[in-house]
Amino acid sequence: MDILQEHLVRARASGGVFARSVAVAPWGLSLPGSIQLAVHAVIQGQAWIWADGGQAQALELRPGDLALVRGGPDHFIAHAPGANCVSPEEFRVRHPQDDAEHDPRAAVFLCGAYRFAGDIGAGLVASLPPVLSIPARLDDPIHGVVGLLSRELSHAEPGRQTVLDRLLDVLVVMGIRTGLAISSNAPAWFRGASDPRLARALQAMHGDTSRPWTVDQLAGMSHMSRATFTRVFQDVLGNAPIRYLTEWRMTVARDLLRTQDLSLDEVAERVGYTSLYAFTTAFRRHHGQPPGRWRLGQRELAGATVMH
Repeated sequence: MDILQEHLVRARASGGVFARSVAVAPWGLSLPGSIQLAVHAVIQGQAWIWADGGQAQALELRPGDLALVRGGPDHFIAHAPGANCVSPEEFRVRHPQDDAEHDPRAAVFLCGAYRFAGDIGAGLVASLPPVLSIPARLDDPIHGVVGLLSRELSHAEPGRQTVLDRLLDVLVVMGIRTGLAISSNAPAWFRGASDPRLARALQAMHGDTSRPWTVDQLAGMSHMSRATFTRVFQDVLGNAPIRYLTEWRMTVARDLLRTQDLSLDEVAERVGYTSLYAFTTAFRRHHGQPPGRWRLGQRELAGATVMH
């Protein structure tokens, strides 16, 4: 079981707006921090990207490079650091593609938006640096996917949207995979999954939250004594095995409560509790309120957000 794949499935990632832009300097584009994960790639020329207030740390993007920007502050992509940047609507008015499509001085770049559902998706995005630049030389397949995306965006062929959706999925997964590998803030499960001593037990914990795992079972599949397994698990993941498992179960439970029309008994069963009482006790201990009340609060919050 691939833990990253399992996280992506649970996060129900979905692509949003994706556009191919062409512009001759001077140009600059401002994008809101409400985009949970922005994806940028340069096809031709160069661009600079930075987060609000951080133009001194602007990163240069060259053809084939990929940048992922997580939500938070607004961010900017432009021909030079600190350039005047405008909204996407104004940018399209100022830089119609037909006027510069074949100009060798033009920068050609792709901008996309991606959204992940629930706490699992939010945790995945939060593990990435605020602005992550992945040079093409570090991951050649990314360069090929960027080229295919650019071609699809510039040719109106049958099935175009489906191709774009799939290519964007591939690009984002490759970017996240590379980003987690080089991030100083990679989640504990990502580190643990690459440790051959713990990988099998960790995959079991993530893959079947409904099973009543014991430390002895997990240690056995790791070919270690209970004491050794507990020590190694604590050293690598920074948490005791059962505490780690409980926190993962609570994360899954929150996403089920928020997004699924399951009864509380069904949620309890899916996350490994033999009774609603045991689940409610554990959930209250972690969140300060029972699961039913927490779910109601989340739905009221979601409704208020939609109204605004």
